[in-house]
Parts: sequence; C-alpha cells; structure tokens
Amino acid sequence: MKKLIMICAALLLLLNACKRDEYYVDGGKANPDYPGSMLKYLQDKKVPFDTVAQIVKLAGMEQQFSSEDFTFFAFDDDVIKRTIGTVNTAGLNNYLFYSGKDTLKTLDQIPPAIWKKYLQRYMFKGSNRLKDYPQIDLGLRSIYPGALYYDYNNSVANIGVNFNDANGVKYIGYRQLMFSFIPDISKPNDSWTTVPVASSDIKPTNGVVHTLSYTGAYLGFDQYEFYNDVYISGLRPSGSN
Repeated sequence: MKKLIMICAALLLLLNACKRDEYYVDGGKANPDYPGSMLKYLQDKKVPFDTVAQIVKLAGMEQQFSSEDFTFFAFDDDVIKRTIGTVNTAGLNNYLFYSGKDTLKTLDQIPPAIWKKYLQRYMFKGSNRLKDYPQIDLGLRSIYPGALYYDYNNSVANIGVNFNDANGVKYIGYRQLMFSFIPDISKPNDSWTTVPVASSDIKPTNGVVHTLSYTGAYLGFDQYEFYNDVYISGLRPSGSN
C-alpha cells in the first residue's frame, strides 16, 4: 500500500510539471503571437515601453525594429527614468550637475550613437525562444552554466533557463529565463548583473521579445559607462533630431 501511494504521488508530481510547461512565468496562459512589428509592440504597450519606443526612434533604429529578425531583451521605462535621475538623486543629471555641465532636459539631447550603443546591449542575432537556451543554475554554474552570447555591440551576456523547484523537488517547476550582463569577458565568471525575465517568448512579426523584470538596474547595466559616454560626447541642443 505504501509503495502504491508513493507511485501515485510521483505521477501527480510529473503531471503537475507537465502542466506547468504550458504556462509563462507570470502564470497566465496566453497567445505569444503579436500581430505587428517589434517597434509597434513597444509603441502599443505604452506602459511600460513608451520611452523605450522613443529611444528606438532617437537611435535611428526604426527600420531594424520594424523588419529585422532578432531577439530583444526589453527593459522598461523605469530603467530610463532611473538612469537619467535628477540633480538631487543618483543618475545622469546628478553626475552632470556636479561635474559643472548642463543637465539633460529632453532625451533627444543625447547623441543617437549613444542610444544605439545601449539598445544594442539588449539585442541578439536570431529569433531565440526560451526553449532555445540551455539550463542555468546560478548556485551550481559548474554543472548548469547557461551559455555566453555576444550582443549587437559585441558585449557579452550569459543567458540561460532557470528550472525552479516544486514541492521540494529540484528542477521540475516553472522555467524562467535569466539574463546576466558580464562586464569583462576576460573574467567571464565575475561581477555578473543578473536580471530575470518577467515574460518570455512574445512573438511580433519580426524577432522575439523577452521582457526583463525591473530590478533597479541601470541602462546598459553600467551606470558610469553611460554617464561617461554622455559626458565626453556632450549634450546636443534640444530638438536636434
């Protein structure tokens, strides 16, 4: 009898795991196909991507986001807001103010090349869904390491799928993409900035979108690199684009 109960319990766990595979991380069954381009998806989802769509235009990348197939790990508007900041809070404007420079008033004052550089940090060649990435266990990377990928700007990220636990059993729970920026490829295992994916496998007519969870990260994952790029290039007059 005890053996029969154990067998039934194992079957229930297996069925539960299979059922979970039908769902996204956010728990809702949904149609991943979006009837429009990647740019239109960002424009239509004004919360939380209105500013992101503006940056695509400011970077001169509308054509790419409208027709080219690639994988985009989409950050949200709060990342931009946090990165720009104010003179009284951490961020670009605080940095510029205390460096004796004019502060940013409008996003078009930042040169298109800078916006392009940091957008490309989230762009990867090919249309890759969750199923196309290897497993990662951040606590056991020697066995489940994920994989390294070069973005459009030749920076490096580790991308992998975290297999969560369920009912005390390892790796049978829901699966979630993990995106980790690696600042120095000569030290590929050090100083990662890891951001989980909130919703994966969104499929516009070109490419695939995975939306990143908001974790307080800065644009490009290195706030001082962004600040220095803007500081060196200088701000343009508003309305330059």
